[in-house]
Amino acid sequence: MKRIFAITFLTCASLSGLAQGWDLKKLEDINLGRNTDMDKPLNFLSNSTDYLAVGFPVGMLAVGFAKDDASLKQEGFQMATTTVMTYGLGYVMKKVIDKERPYVTHPHIQNYKEFSGGSFPSGSTALAFATGTSLSLSYPKWYVILPSTLYACTVGYSRLHLGAHYPSDVFAGAALGIGTAFASRKLNQWVRNEGKKKKLKQQMHE
Repeated sequence: MKRIFAITFLTCASLSGLAQGWDLKKLEDINLGRNTDMDKPLNFLSNSTDYLAVGFPVGMLAVGFAKDDASLKQEGFQMATTTVMTYGLGYVMKKVIDKERPYVTHPHIQNYKEFSGGSFPSGSTALAFATGTSLSLSYPKWYVILPSTLYACTVGYSRLHLGAHYPSDVFAGAALGIGTAFASRKLNQWVRNEGKKKKLKQQMHE
């Protein structure tokens, strides 16, 4: 799990240092040439990440406890851990890096609205990829993986379309979300294994 965190952090750090010229050029290509009719629906999609990141684990846990389904409870706990880790690490990185939004540094960028917090990494993208990756790991079927990936990628695009982030912010958010999903699974596996070992030791001493 430490290796996953290290890879995720280094990936995000390296993306933060992308050439500003490339970063800005790609953002301009998307943001300045966008179809403004898509602003509202893409903003709605971006805002949905918080609800889905919380709603999925809460719903899975509720059904799992109601039906006493151990597997569903396990997946719900794992997804909840992913959400908490993504929120926490994303918040810390935003505070530490404290990168200004692109429309603040470059006034010609057309932002849909004023966005709060720092620009790096993209929190909405991180949550979308964290939720999508976690679902895909829990249920590795094409009808889960395909829409989850499409949703996460569209959220990432929406952040550029709306002028909220640079491409590097979005790539870093994706790396963060994927990394926390894998780290959460490893963490939960470790906790379960330690629990089994403890239970086995207790049985041996009875």
